[in-house]
Formats: sequence, C-alpha cells, structure tokens
Amino acid sequence: MSIIKLNNNGVKNATAFGSITGLGSMTFIKKLTASSSATLSFVDGSSGVTLDNSYKEYIFTFKNMHPATQSGFLFNASIDSGSNYNVAKTTTAFNAAHNPDSGGTNLGYESTYDLANGTGFQILDQNSQGTDNDNNLTGILHLFNPSSSVFVKHFLCQTINKSGNVWVNRTFVAGYINSTSPVDAVQFKFGSGNIDAGDICLYGIA
Repeated sequence: MSIIKLNNNGVKNATAFGSITGLGSMTFIKKLTASSSATLSFVDGSSGVTLDNSYKEYIFTFKNMHPATQSGFLFNASIDSGSNYNVAKTTTAFNAAHNPDSGGTNLGYESTYDLANGTGFQILDQNSQGTDNDNNLTGILHLFNPSSSVFVKHFLCQTINKSGNVWVNRTFVAGYINSTSPVDAVQFKFGSGNIDAGDICLYGIA
C-alpha cells in the first residue's frame, strides 16, 4: 500500500516509510539520568546541551520519574543561563483520572495548577506522584522556538502517572513563557524531595 504526503512540491507517492523525505527529523541532544538528584537542568552550551536557534522546536521526554517524597513534577525556564529559574508563565491544565478498584474517576479543569503570569515552577502532573516502588511518571514536553527575541514561547506537556495503589492520572498542561528574551535553560524537579530515579532526554526538531 502506498503512502501519500503533501509538501511544497505537491503530492508524492511512497511505498515505504523509509522513502519519505522532507518531513523534518528528531535529533537526540542530551540525556540526564537522576539518582537522588535535587534537579535535572538543561543549560544551553553546558555539558553538550543545545537549546538555541539550531531548532525551532525542542522536545523533552521523561521516563519512569520516581520521587523520594510524594509530590508533583515541576518545570521552569531561565533566560540567564540557569542563574535563575523564574520566568513569568501563563498556563492552563486539566486532568483525567481513574481508580479501577473504587470506580472513582475525574475529568476536569485544574485551576490550582494554573499560573497567571507567575514566576514559580509549573506543575506538570496530578501533583501527588507516589513513592511506592512501582509508581512512576512518564511524559513529554514541547517547547517552541525558545531562542526567539520577538515572541513569547509556547509550550505544551502531557504526562501519565500511577499514584497510590491503582490510580492512573493523565494530565495536560499548556501555556506560554511571557518573555521576549531567549530561553536558554530548562529545569525539572519534584515539588518536595529529590528525584529518586528516572531519565529525561532532550531532542531538537528540524
């Protein structure tokens, strides 16, 4: 079966995924692995990290993030190479949750996660990631054109976690970094205690 794609040159026909070109590519940049770490920080130009105008979109993937203390998973950005993580952000969030044992469910707007031009760390998950051995959080965050000196910087994030004995939580967060200064560093942490384990990878999208 052939695959049809549209691009600036019109319609092309392909017989295999490998033959499709021009769609952009994902380039691996850096992986950070937590081991009782207070924070994980990606700073442009430090330790092999690129977070500049090389790419118009950056993706952070977090896998099996496990906290030392039950708390939420957070992020913030910097415009001074990581000296301060306190840029203003305006955000919105909603959460879907299910407990198959009790039948409990939730689907709703999470006003307590919102920032209204706030400089604090943004909550990215259901805000109660458990510490049981099998509990963890996984997700992905897109950051768009962070090097722009003209526009605010949009981001969106999706996470899923298992907290408590059986709860599954799916959280969606989006917003913008309200600064026209280039963002050159991003930091992740839990709201309380260390990141016991897990890894975060950074990719650039051509």
